[in-house]
Amino acid sequence: MLVVGAGIVGLCCAWLLQRSGHRVLLVDPSPDPCAAGTDQARGSSAALGVLMARVFHRNRGRAWLLRQRSLELWQHWLPLLEQQGLELPRRRGLLWLAEDEEQLTRLQRLVVERQAMGLPLEWWDRDRLDALEPCLPAAARGGLISPEDGQLDPGAAMTALLDDARRAGLQCLMSRVTAIRRKDHHHWRLLGDRGETLADSPWLVLTAGLSCSTLLQDLGHRLPLSPVLGQALELRLTTPPAWTWPGVVVWRGQNLVPRPDRPGGRDLWLGATLEPGEQADADQLAVLRRWSDAGLGWLERAQVVRHWQGYRARPVGRPAPLLEQLEPGLLLAGGHYRNGVLLAPASAEWVRARVEQEASPR
Repeated sequence: MLVVGAGIVGLCCAWLLQRSGHRVLLVDPSPDPCAAGTDQARGSSAALGVLMARVFHRNRGRAWLLRQRSLELWQHWLPLLEQQGLELPRRRGLLWLAEDEEQLTRLQRLVVERQAMGLPLEWWDRDRLDALEPCLPAAARGGLISPEDGQLDPGAAMTALLDDARRAGLQCLMSRVTAIRRKDHHHWRLLGDRGETLADSPWLVLTAGLSCSTLLQDLGHRLPLSPVLGQALELRLTTPPAWTWPGVVVWRGQNLVPRPDRPGGRDLWLGATLEPGEQADADQLAVLRRWSDAGLGWLERAQVVRHWQGYRARPVGRPAPLLEQLEPGLLLAGGHYRNGVLLAPASAEWVRARVEQEASPR
């Protein structure tokens, strides 16, 4: 079985299939997510790993069900990986700040709806916010608390999935796939840069982000995906704060992730921007640096330690993600846009179900 693409979705697919007894070959120019030269077109390169499942604005339909199932799977998978001695830094909890009266009303309504569903969302007024350290934007009108959402370090998660899958027998091939062909009625073939055969298999799972469009074009499958660039920052505070935040904080659509687990306890992640196309915008980066004009002295004095970016694959005219069986033995799990880390487990489960529910095309 072939999995093309070693982002968070591809690694979840490879890990789950390998653990389920399938022989998997993971193909990517750099299967190691932390290796130098990792492909920046990979959507995981832009990810902060914020998990927003319980606070999704809908409460029914495919998108809602995928988010809830994925969160449940992460809650089950993470202890399994940690039992193997693998480190998975994460932040439990999410605080979504209301910036104006309209958003305040909408978030308060969401709290009531979710509580009626038995989900533990709460509303914190300004007095509760004022008790937190370090201080939050003064313009915030209150905030929604979701204790079951939060953040997962994408790089650490990908490394853990890869290491555990390799222990179970996963094979990796460090090659760029330039074309896919049908070898015969029952097998798919991957071709490399020089037209050479890389591998054959009855099952091929494509999770290669924006590259999926090019790979599928020769087979007659039109897959319009639009690149949306995301920039992110790692900041280091001048002094270690007494973090009392209940998790990740969302302000004006941008996420601030405390990282007290890092040496010194002064680091945080901030991101990510939404920039259609492939050219980074310095103005958007400046707005991000100010956390959308939060007006916080302690944040403005922070040092920029790292700046990174990546391209998310956004489906054009279709809802994300794209989970489809395009032909016998050919599966697509792509176009996750901003929610690759959150939706990766449910996507992998969908892939496994297609493989195991249908007769093998041999």
